[in-house]
Amino acid sequence: MSVPAKDNVELTVLMPCLNEAETLATCIGKARKSLDELGIDGEVLIADNGSNDGSQKIAVDSGARVAHVEQPGYGAALRGGIEAARGRYVIMGDADDSYDFSRLGGFVEKLRAGYQLVMGNRFRGGIAPGAMPKLHRYLGNPVLSFVGRLLFRSPVGDFHCGLRGFDRQAIIDLGLVTPGMEFASEMVVKATLNRLKMTEVPTTLSPDGRGRAPHLRSWRDGWRHLRFLLIFSPRWLFLYPGLALLLIGLLGLLALWPGPVRVAGIVLDIHTMLFASLAVIIGNQTIQLGLFSRLYGTRAGLLPEDPMLTKLFEFTTLERGLVAGVLLIAGGLAGSVGAVLNWGQAAFGTLDPQSGMRLAIPSATALALGVQMAFGSFFLGVLKMRTGDDR
Repeated sequence: MSVPAKDNVELTVLMPCLNEAETLATCIGKARKSLDELGIDGEVLIADNGSNDGSQKIAVDSGARVAHVEQPGYGAALRGGIEAARGRYVIMGDADDSYDFSRLGGFVEKLRAGYQLVMGNRFRGGIAPGAMPKLHRYLGNPVLSFVGRLLFRSPVGDFHCGLRGFDRQAIIDLGLVTPGMEFASEMVVKATLNRLKMTEVPTTLSPDGRGRAPHLRSWRDGWRHLRFLLIFSPRWLFLYPGLALLLIGLLGLLALWPGPVRVAGIVLDIHTMLFASLAVIIGNQTIQLGLFSRLYGTRAGLLPEDPMLTKLFEFTTLERGLVAGVLLIAGGLAGSVGAVLNWGQAAFGTLDPQSGMRLAIPSATALALGVQMAFGSFFLGVLKMRTGDDR
């Protein structure tokens, strides 16, 4: 939904703030200088998240406007600031003097050229000694950025650069919701999924100018970013692993059904067949979770429409799922009856497990798949009913 901006200016320089008295005036001064040098009609906006060190007064005295954001969290502060911004464009960055607000020309140039999200890239622009912990520089940021590019095919090389510019309305329309540090990932992911026009500009990172520890907590916030990336990619979290397990399991069952198989001197028999059955069952369940998650994400407005999946969900109805489930259950019951008859031929005594289990394992697998399919179809029906589409 569009949020009207009053007293429009071209650019808002937005800084989230939580007790940044040591560096706030410096950052505001650099931003105002950059606006003056570029000849831009703009403002500096401080999204204050409950500071108790006088940051609000420092901001006003330095020529900035203050927006008070009650909900705690980095993402919450930025969302509040974006809503309060008066600029058509917004350039956001941390108020700890690690980003150079005096050099905003590259961001402005790209925004004016029509890019809706302009990311800074610290690895291309330069990281000063001591500006980024080695854990972040060589593991956290590269790994999380690689995961983001892999999962979402994003063109961004530095997912977590805090200095970035964007078209205000385009970002509001994404419906960003996360309150914490994962807000940085959410913006890039949703911008990618919604096909916003994106680019990067090199930017520098300097050591934190504050005399206290940063708000960031490496392992906790790193996990929150990774968790967000995985949750927003049902395809990689559920679908691909499920398909791999299902395929491997089916190949194992088919290969071992006639009899033992020797591979590189190792004999694979009914024990391997049992684990192949387990892979099939887990794989099928994981695939269903992936499809359900994708449908929910799309209907809730968290993920954009996927034409292929839309057609799949239109085809996959409760009734068709139940038919498939009943057929699998029937096949499993038939196999189970056959296994009991074989047992009866042995006067219900001891059976050779190598022959008996070759029929029992596939039969039990079919029964489990049929039950999963039937109940999964009902759950799919529940998801569709929530949106008035119970076909």
